Amino acid sequence: MESWLFLGLILLVAFVAKNQSLLIATIAVLVLKLIPHSDKFLSLLNKQGINWGVTLISATILVPIATGDIVLKDLLNTLKSPLGWVATICGVLVAVLSSKGIGLINQSPEVTVALVFGTIMGVVFLKGVAAGPVIAAGITYCIMQVIQTVTTR
Repeated sequence: MESWLFLGLILLVAFVAKNQSLLIATIAVLVLKLIPHSDKFLSLLNKQGINWGVTLISATILVPIATGDIVLKDLLNTLKSPLGWVATICGVLVAVLSSKGIGLINQSPEVTVALVFGTIMGVVFLKGVAAGPVIAAGITYCIMQVIQTVTTR
């Protein structure tokens, strides 16, 4: 019963904050929870969901390459600029940090509660997005703002 109330509260917060991603995710979990004997699937989603999400995000990032919108020349041109180098370094850092984070979750699953709460708070109240590549872009933006501030003085 407590899980229903907790998910209902998250649904309400997502609705009030007009956060479509969290709203859809919560509704999906609630619907899955309604299905008899869905414990096995929910357990599988709990264990493999992050990997599935990373795979989906990775596929999404590769689509412009598949459609020809981004070609190798674009990568080479990007690496000629500070923005390209900072973005590449941030992408590497986020990938390494993410692998350490998954290791931490596997080692100390109880930290997941705080991570979920923090993610919900950031998404709902700070208009954040729960996605690794977007984090790398955000870090890149911050570093570029610092570089731009320092070089324009």
